[in-house]
Amino acid sequence: MDAATVAIIALLAERRSGESICPSEAARRIAAEASEADWRASMPIIHAAVDQLVDQNRISLSWKGQSLSARCGPYRIVQANDK
Repeated sequence: MDAATVAIIALLAERRSGESICPSEAARRIAAEASEADWRASMPIIHAAVDQLVDQNRISLSWKGQSLSARCGPYRIVQANDK
């Protein structure tokens, strides 16, 4: 697994069932582990990992309580089985 996927899965595992994460949390984790100051540079790889995890039905996306079928605009991430 790549660092982005590991960060997303690890953050979700740290949350209670049904709680979501923001993709920027995963980007911040990757940046911190790499000692990089700008977490925003990690966002493209986070988005790619999110797309892959959605395709694998491992995660679901939502925004303000509404389910999203694909990444679009702002979104939150939750484990697929926690919907």
